[in-house]
Amino acid sequence: MRPLRNPVIQGVLAWLLARWMRFCFATIRWTHSNEGVAEKIWADGGGVVCAFWHSRLALAPACWPLDRAQPAKALISLSPDGQFLARAVARLGFPAIRGSSANKDKADRAKGGSQALRDGLKQLRIGALGVTPDGPRGPARRMAEGLPLLAKLSGAPVLFIGLSCSPAIRLQSWDRAVLPLPFGKGAIVWDSAVYPEGADLADVALDWTERLTAVEAAADSITGLARV
Repeated sequence: MRPLRNPVIQGVLAWLLARWMRFCFATIRWTHSNEGVAEKIWADGGGVVCAFWHSRLALAPACWPLDRAQPAKALISLSPDGQFLARAVARLGFPAIRGSSANKDKADRAKGGSQALRDGLKQLRIGALGVTPDGPRGPARRMAEGLPLLAKLSGAPVLFIGLSCSPAIRLQSWDRAVLPLPFGKGAIVWDSAVYPEGADLADVALDWTERLTAVEAAADSITGLARV
């Protein structure tokens, strides 16, 4: 058994990771750009999809203050690594909905995509749902149709969130995941969209891929984190 799949080891590591993340978030100097976009959507009090690329998943809790009234959950895959992440983010105040981004093929249904879609729609009636539209295995920064489908069915607006910090650790994972280090510089950049009536899911996915990549690049330009 891989160590990370051992429930005891997984629980200890999730606790340590959550403590580390809280320390980093508290000591990083954060810059917010275009935050009024997010504030307007939050003021409406309805559901909202928060989208960020998978490589910035570890930074995502920094963009959602825990004192905000809207409940927030994260969509995280059913993989063993996803189980570890789910336990860690739960300790940061974000319970997980387990499953992959919902597409229409059989492989996706086997990953829990259909159930995740149903659970996601239920969550969006009352609060926020964090989604990595290129997860759980990529390709990196390429959006499938799952996020546009979720927006179309729910009617919820989508917040594109660019997250960055420097200095940071780059993992040798498929997405070159970014882990923050304390006492650095962080940036959160916002953009938003709703699903356009009558549009094609694939066309929307391409457009939203460009928009989400753009806000991430803008965040990296603020912190000086190298693009990969």
